[in-house]
Amino acid sequence: MSSFTADDLRQSLARLRWPVLLTWAGMFAEALVRAVWPLVAVVLLVLAALMLGLQDAVPVESVWIAGIIVAGATAWAFIFALRRFRIPSRSAAMARLDASLQGRPIQALLDQAAVGSGDDASMAVWQAHKARMAARAAAATPVPADLRVSDRDPYALRYVAVLAFAVALIFGSIWRVGSVAGMAPTTGLASGSVWEGWAEPPRYTDRPTLYLNDLPAGALDLPEGTLITLRFYGETGALSLAETVSGRAVDVAATADAAQDFAVMQGGSIAIEGPGGRAWDVAVRPDMPPQVDFAGEVKVAALGEMRLPFAARDDYGVEAGEARIILDLAAVNRRFGLQAEPDPRAQIVVALPTPVAGDRAAFQENMIEDFSKHPWANLPVKLTLNVLDAAEQAGATPPQDMVLPGRRFFNPTAAALIEMRRDLLWSTDNAPRVAQVLRTVSYRPDDVFSSATSALRLKRTIEKLEIRTRFGLDDEIVDRLAEDLWGLALELEEGELADALERLRRAQERLQEAMKNGASDEEIAELMEELRRATEDYLQQLQRQQAQERAQEEDGEEQQQGENMQMTQDDLQRMMDRIQELMEQGRMAEAAEALQQLQEMMENMRVTEGQPGEGGKSPGEQAMEGLAETLNEQQGLSDQAFRDLQEQFNPNAQTGENGENEGRNGGQGRGESHEGQNGQGEGRGEQQGRSGQGGDQGQGGQDESGLAERQQALRDELERQRGRLPGQGTPEGEAARDALDRAGRAMDQAEQALRNDDLAEAIDNQAQAMEALREGMRSLGEAIAQEQRNQQPGQGQAEADRRADNRDPLRRGDNRDGSDSSDGRLNLQQGEARDRARALLDEIRRRSGEAERSDAERDYLNRLLERF
Repeated sequence: MSSFTADDLRQSLARLRWPVLLTWAGMFAEALVRAVWPLVAVVLLVLAALMLGLQDAVPVESVWIAGIIVAGATAWAFIFALRRFRIPSRSAAMARLDASLQGRPIQALLDQAAVGSGDDASMAVWQAHKARMAARAAAATPVPADLRVSDRDPYALRYVAVLAFAVALIFGSIWRVGSVAGMAPTTGLASGSVWEGWAEPPRYTDRPTLYLNDLPAGALDLPEGTLITLRFYGETGALSLAETVSGRAVDVAATADAAQDFAVMQGGSIAIEGPGGRAWDVAVRPDMPPQVDFAGEVKVAALGEMRLPFAARDDYGVEAGEARIILDLAAVNRRFGLQAEPDPRAQIVVALPTPVAGDRAAFQENMIEDFSKHPWANLPVKLTLNVLDAAEQAGATPPQDMVLPGRRFFNPTAAALIEMRRDLLWSTDNAPRVAQVLRTVSYRPDDVFSSATSALRLKRTIEKLEIRTRFGLDDEIVDRLAEDLWGLALELEEGELADALERLRRAQERLQEAMKNGASDEEIAELMEELRRATEDYLQQLQRQQAQERAQEEDGEEQQQGENMQMTQDDLQRMMDRIQELMEQGRMAEAAEALQQLQEMMENMRVTEGQPGEGGKSPGEQAMEGLAETLNEQQGLSDQAFRDLQEQFNPNAQTGENGENEGRNGGQGRGESHEGQNGQGEGRGEQQGRSGQGGDQGQGGQDESGLAERQQALRDELERQRGRLPGQGTPEGEAARDALDRAGRAMDQAEQALRNDDLAEAIDNQAQAMEALREGMRSLGEAIAQEQRNQQPGQGQAEADRRADNRDPLRRGDNRDGSDSSDGRLNLQQGEARDRARALLDEIRRRSGEAERSDAERDYLNRLLERF
């Protein structure tokens, strides 16, 4: 075992030099902080008060008293620091470091053996002990300083001082500290008189405060309302003020006051007369009143909500605004319930919207309000807009004559209730007449009410009105009755009807009333949308009824053949679009005739609703055919994009026999086209803006913007089809919807690429869209199959009989869905045959999408897809 020598001891102590030194530095910081924190807190508080200008806001005597207190506090803090501060020694630092180590190894290294110095065995043990202590001391690290003084500052005064100083740095000025120098007692010499001044513009101008001592004499531009603050220090009367900007009358004796405060209201001069005086010629920047104007015509929504655009401006910003509406009694047609003198009613006051963030110096906004329930709704009124700026200056528009917008009711009974409600709110003297008219309206309730509940509600309302009329009506009762009439009118106007046919009839009747009463464009759009929804619900109800009747038919029973009218959803949509267009153009007679034709067709459909024509298709089959057509059109768009890409790199592409370019439309020169059937481009091509004529596009084709428009139209058509897919709520149906959603996103990306003239990117996105469409069709087929398996046995047999009737004389199926074999039975099991057919169709679609194949081969593959 090696002995621990004196050299080893010196090396061990040398390694402790830096840990000891850093520990000493920490102890020094501790002693300094604990000694001087009161002095630092006093200094920070004094600087914060001076930088914030508190000395200028109080009398000079208060400043002197505060100065004495501060001097005393500073002296006490300084003495406290001297008495508490002690510089730590190196031995103290070493002792703290040694105490932080286990077993105090540093002290062990410095110890000497008390006994056994002559015993070699004892000394060997001692040397081994020192060696272990040296190794332990070598791992020593500096002891962190403890700078906390919370035990000496229980009220956290040091944090108060730091916070005050931070506030002064942000909101104060270091230059204000010098102003305290002039507050010292003077000896009465005129040369010791000084002054100080500030010009503080109004806060809404966002201009900074000016320190007048730093401004040279001469011209001075100030906003109107600027506050001038002057302080004179020294002998009273040595300095005086002469100004003409405030417009005030000042006594001569008051011009020499030590404190001067006034506002700049006009142009003029400010002069400080006396030692070190200065003069300025002040030009006032006027604060103009705000302005507000109407920015457009009042727009009224179908449900009565008004939108009034307005523009407001001010040189420093508009603070608030309001709209005031008063009744134009002279313009009211005083007849029927309006003949009585109106009850006193306060004007309508509505706050104008202002920008939440941003500049308010000039802005445009819309006042959106709904006054449908107000008694003045649909009556002449005068509207005035008022705005206010920060200086409380007002601006207003001239009163505008208008009819106060409100909801219009097209159900005759609902309109009558609303008119009686208005008459009751107009004047309580109309109460007997209102009750009488309401009884007349409800004389034969079965003719005007769709439910007994509505008739009973009106009867109770009439009884309540008659009782209250005899014993007196107050405002609370009138408001309650008006609310009851309003709710009943809404129920009659737009109440829920259980039968789709009744909803359809009601929508048609409301539209007819709107034609007679001259409805606005917004009301026409709302009523047409209601008609579309009612028509769609009615068609769905017809389909459900037909499916139920087919399920109830006996096996082998022939379906009745009717002369029912065959119409598609697109045909109805075009008819309703035409009706809306005629109404918006003001051609009400033609619109009424078209609506009558639509009603007759819907009635014919109702009469034969239990007699579907031969070959009627289920919603699943219609959806599958629509998706197949969408896939076919997407393939055509992809072909055209590929041909355009080829023409970009090879403008002299080979032409057909007649010299026409076959590069467009996938071989239209041979009579095939992806834009429609047989190159005609009909069907949904009409919606998508395509003519599809082979000769036209074979000559020059369309540019990429035309392809982009077609892609967008195809995307819209896909979204419409996605909303009508059957199988909602089933895993297969949701999978189909997800696939079509992916196809839609790919179509959007393809459209954007076409608009950016990036044909390669567009082709890739179109390929993704077609793949997603195929996946969606597979999932939809599975959903339809699952739905058929869940049907009743009788319905499945009836469907099988229907398909059997569609075979030709040789007992072959039409084979449109690829499910029938030549003998009417599948040679394979049903699941295997379906999987095999799907695989074949997927392979044909894949090959037809490969651009490197010849035109003849791709045309053949496309014809196969169109057939199967």
